[in-house]
Amino acid sequence: MPWSKKIGLFLGPALFLILINLPDLLPGKEYANAVMATALWMVVWWITEAVSISVTALLPLILFPSLDVMDITEVGSNYGSPIIFLFFGGFVLALALEKVNLHKRIALNIIRITGTTPNKVVLGFMIATASLSMWISNTASTVVMLPIAMSVIRLLIHDEDGFTKDDRNFALSVMLGIAFSANAGGIATVIGTPPNSVLIGLLENQYQIEISFLKWMTFGLPFSIILLLICYWVLVKWMFPNRQLQFTASREVIQAELKKLGPTSGKEKMVLAIFGVTVFLWVFRTVINSIFPSLGLSDTIISMVGAVSLFALPYNLKKGDFIIQWGDTSKLAWGILILFGGGLALANGMSSSGLVDVVSTAIANSDFPVLLTASLLILLMLFMTELMSNVALVAVLAPVVAGIAIGLDIPMLHLLIPVTIASSCAFMLPMATPPNAIVFASGYIEVQQMARVGIVLNLISVVLLVLMFQFVFPLLF
Repeated sequence: MPWSKKIGLFLGPALFLILINLPDLLPGKEYANAVMATALWMVVWWITEAVSISVTALLPLILFPSLDVMDITEVGSNYGSPIIFLFFGGFVLALALEKVNLHKRIALNIIRITGTTPNKVVLGFMIATASLSMWISNTASTVVMLPIAMSVIRLLIHDEDGFTKDDRNFALSVMLGIAFSANAGGIATVIGTPPNSVLIGLLENQYQIEISFLKWMTFGLPFSIILLLICYWVLVKWMFPNRQLQFTASREVIQAELKKLGPTSGKEKMVLAIFGVTVFLWVFRTVINSIFPSLGLSDTIISMVGAVSLFALPYNLKKGDFIIQWGDTSKLAWGILILFGGGLALANGMSSSGLVDVVSTAIANSDFPVLLTASLLILLMLFMTELMSNVALVAVLAPVVAGIAIGLDIPMLHLLIPVTIASSCAFMLPMATPPNAIVFASGYIEVQQMARVGIVLNLISVVLLVLMFQFVFPLLF
């Protein structure tokens, strides 16, 4: 066990005990010390990963009732929030896509369509990875794409001229392109990456503000596409150009992989139909509700209908063959769902104890320029997420950012959304996100190479998000 984990394991509860026994740090706020002490314990364990971050998320269930911050029923309701079931449904859809290998078929066909010149291959891998990452986890997207990319790179290693500088640049562009597009693709949809859902849950639970699936895509998808194109340009035109490289064998690799999958199966078609209907309902929910008000469709209901359909609609009734069996859910990311609950519980505690009011009042009484404050918060979130879980970070900081927005007297969505998106823009370090770690483990990338490209993309992301804060969100909200 690393020393950082050993220290964190004991430091978290030690700081909790010290803070809980201090005189009231915020006079008049009865439970402020208890909530701050709990938050500090959770942050220490989240940063050091002394125990699983999902286990850390269970601490409010124990501490808040014990410290009279909330009763167990109120704390427990956060772990069963509708937003958690929205994500559960999304996880089940992703599980079905992976189980029938439909995600791989979609990815391979995207690469085949984009072309097989070196730069087009890189672009194909990036578009395919980002498209998958909108609907399945960025980890799964990367794991699907990596073996295909490795096959193409191995062709270059064993060709007539060996592994040249252009070959290395191509390998770096493909590997980093997969990782970066997996991160960027998840920004496009509510279910694409966990921080998005943490924010949606906070807004619904604490402030009764709803952002629909389609509304999120109106800004998330364009931002994701712009970021993807910038990543592509930085990789193949600036950092790792491959001007002399030519090969045609990549087409053979793609065709061989598609041949292995065989013709599209009945199960794939069934999953594609359920997936297509679910996405259609998500996108056109408000229109459908205006025509049929009695339906009362929500994104969570649609998500659960899609998930239950995969369990309940038989592929072969005689054989009792269904697309998804309950045993398949052993592969589901249950820990992430618990993490959402812990984040919502912590946010609820911070709000009910008056901590958010204290922050908003302090900001309101200061003379900070709004644009500078927003820029610093985006910068802080983006670079902090290089070192700790972005879900945990959003769970801790989003309620505080909401308080800052109230203090600055600006709509909280203008500030909360870009700060949340910033948590998905970690391009610098291997440990920042699972996709970064997976491609780093391939052996084709050094830390300094990832960091050199990553720092550029991080700063570009900050500029893009500040521009969105200033010009885009005031038009949308």
